[in-house]
Amino acid sequence: MRLMNSFFVPKVFFCSLLLLLDFSNYEYRAEDAQILPTHFSTTQPLPFKDSQELLVSLETYLGKPRLDGSHAADLKLVSPGRPIFLKDSKGLTHKAAQITISWQRVDLQRPLKFVRQVIGPFASFESAQRVSELLRQEGIPSLVAYPSDWEVWISEGHNIPENFNSRIVQKNVFFKVKPVLKLGSIDFLISGDLEIFAPDGLFWKGGLYSGPFYLKPDAYGSWSLIEKVPIEKYLLGVLPHEIGSSSPPAALAAQAVLARTWAISNRKRFEIDGYHLCSNTQCQVYKDPNQSNDAVARAISSTAGKILSWNGQPINAVYHATNGGVGAAGNEAWSMASLPYLKTFLDGSTRWRKQFSLPLNEDFQIQRLLKKRDGAFGNNHRLFRWKRVLKAEEIKEKLALTNLSTFLPKTINILKRGTSGRVLALEIQGSKKNSKIILRLDAIRRNLRNLPSTLFYVEQIEEGSWQFIGGGFGHGAGLSQAGAIDLAHRGWTTKKILKHYYPGTTYESFE
Repeated sequence: MRLMNSFFVPKVFFCSLLLLLDFSNYEYRAEDAQILPTHFSTTQPLPFKDSQELLVSLETYLGKPRLDGSHAADLKLVSPGRPIFLKDSKGLTHKAAQITISWQRVDLQRPLKFVRQVIGPFASFESAQRVSELLRQEGIPSLVAYPSDWEVWISEGHNIPENFNSRIVQKNVFFKVKPVLKLGSIDFLISGDLEIFAPDGLFWKGGLYSGPFYLKPDAYGSWSLIEKVPIEKYLLGVLPHEIGSSSPPAALAAQAVLARTWAISNRKRFEIDGYHLCSNTQCQVYKDPNQSNDAVARAISSTAGKILSWNGQPINAVYHATNGGVGAAGNEAWSMASLPYLKTFLDGSTRWRKQFSLPLNEDFQIQRLLKKRDGAFGNNHRLFRWKRVLKAEEIKEKLALTNLSTFLPKTINILKRGTSGRVLALEIQGSKKNSKIILRLDAIRRNLRNLPSTLFYVEQIEEGSWQFIGGGFGHGAGLSQAGAIDLAHRGWTTKKILKHYYPGTTYESFE
């Protein structure tokens, strides 16, 4: 261990750092006091093309006080062998096999004020990104943020059209949470981003990660533990948890191409927080790459550098577990512009396709579809067909209607279906006159989380109780993993599977 004298930094230094905040590419300066930032600044990662490496968050919102007011949990870093080495921005270095970092509130000499116009929350990044793109077309810069739900943030001073339904958020900040290195009875305040090197890796949530790692502040006043990982190694930690290591080679290879394409296409997903991707279901699930097997490694190496593109750009390579026999267009899942390679189609043999015709926008058509399965690709998935019963009190609880304590669902109506038959708008009427809630697109599953998909119809069992009869698991757009596995067993090649689920795209190397 080596503790540098420069580590002991006076409080005024931290205050001056905090004033260097960014705001939608605007450099905040003291003389521009009339322009207020929207969020805490972060250091941006190198462009992916320059490094071919991703910054992936392993844990987020570190240091954030708990809802009960208790202190945030310590961050414990443990090596299986040689000591972990850490270094902060002021030159503090420390080596140990186990390191504990706690959190301390550092009072500011002068409060900071954040002001932003907020649109949201949204059920998904895709829906938030669509609004951000529409604002850009209006000449209004914005950022997509994820403080707890997806939101779009815009600076004050921009006139936002009323149809975007924005609100003003103002926040005075009197302190900043800072990491503290705990050494026995002595605590040392850490300055800036923390670099963490682990020669033998770092134990984390049952896995062993290689790093290097960073502890970086996010846009919300908390911190993120981030791993820097080459994209091909990143895929080793994705494929086993997205499609399964035992999948046939052609399906595994197809998933490798899609996971690579998705990562490259979404590398700005958490730009506001200073990293590329998360490791949970808001991105692709990423866990210990060392737990993958030889089949996964072969799938990745056999498709090294390959992606799907449209007009020279990586596609939005969404995928899901099973589509229930009918694939969805992208705008049936999210509030987004239609994409030519994400189309509604009947996913099955010629016999399956001849049984039905699109659009499937009537209840009787969906009921007929959901009674059948023979001929559909991937029909052996456990959620190819499903039933769920929801009661009024349970629905009310899932909707978290704290501002409508007297609201109790009485009737449920499907207002609109997409071409694939998926529900685009679900109306829940309350027991009182004119009390109703309408859930649209991905907000349906975001709120009613135990519904595997939006391909369903509803039957009232008794007063205050409804049965949802459905098919598929996931949003239904792009590749059906169960379908890809089925097609691989039938002898389809990787390229043929990808062409089936993303018609018109190009299979090529990313440059």
